[in-house]
Amino acid sequence: MTAYHTPVLLLESVEGLNIRPNGVYVDVTFGGGGHSAEILKHLENGKLVAFDQDLDASENEIDDSRLILCRGNFRFLKNFLQYNGITKIDGLLADLGVSSHHFDTAARGFTFQGNSPLDMRMNQSAKLTASDVLNQYTFERLRSVFREYGEVDNANRLANIIVAAREQTIFATSNQFIEVIKPCVPRGAENKYMAKVYQALRIEVNRELEALKLMLNQCTEVMDIGSRLVVITYHSLEDRIVKNFTKAGNFDGKMEKDFFGNAISPFKPISNKITIPSEHEIGINSRARSAKLRIAERIEIKPN
Repeated sequence: MTAYHTPVLLLESVEGLNIRPNGVYVDVTFGGGGHSAEILKHLENGKLVAFDQDLDASENEIDDSRLILCRGNFRFLKNFLQYNGITKIDGLLADLGVSSHHFDTAARGFTFQGNSPLDMRMNQSAKLTASDVLNQYTFERLRSVFREYGEVDNANRLANIIVAAREQTIFATSNQFIEVIKPCVPRGAENKYMAKVYQALRIEVNRELEALKLMLNQCTEVMDIGSRLVVITYHSLEDRIVKNFTKAGNFDGKMEKDFFGNAISPFKPISNKITIPSEHEIGINSRARSAKLRIAERIEIKPN
């Protein structure tokens, strides 16, 4: 039996939280509970609030009175905290992307290896699926999804082929979809190309970048001064968002300055150097291959 999810950069990310034994912490991507379990080891009378919108993750709930598991998207971070009487936290950890469980469960549709339904919903109760995107989006919107979220070079041709094909068929399974778009796929780079296409569809279905931005903006409000923001990213789009936010406090990366020319940002990166998994970790956990860890501290913005 395969593990639900093997956490990436486990010790490095939890160490980055600089945990206070009686503090309040948040794990916005509970998944298999690996990071949460490690955080709990460092707490005494503290509290851990964990989020996961995937109902399957509920099976991994840890029996610990210090843990509150919120079954919802981390885009609602502030609301869930307020509901549980929490106004300030001492640290937040986010392990973004897709869990091992999603890739290993063919019925969820996150992988193009083997024939699976075109689903890709992290929240099974959500309405929009990858099939809906392929069958209903206009040519312009499809092209935009593949270009912006997958950085697919021939997004124009790919969208054209999909729109033309759906006049005769309804996209329902991965094998069917792959067969239709074969003329677009570069020979010798099939897996790399399909990974980009599937990434684009997954991001669109789950509104991942939108949710990430909403969560990060709320961090400014709920994180106490001196608390730590720890984020593990897996592709350039989400990493750019996190990098800009932890550096400048916005998503453009443009540092604002006060009257005296001093930089203004509610966060300060702990290090300008990102942490990546060791060769050993990559060897035993393929998901770690593209992981990047960024850590920042919530700081006080001093008035002029």
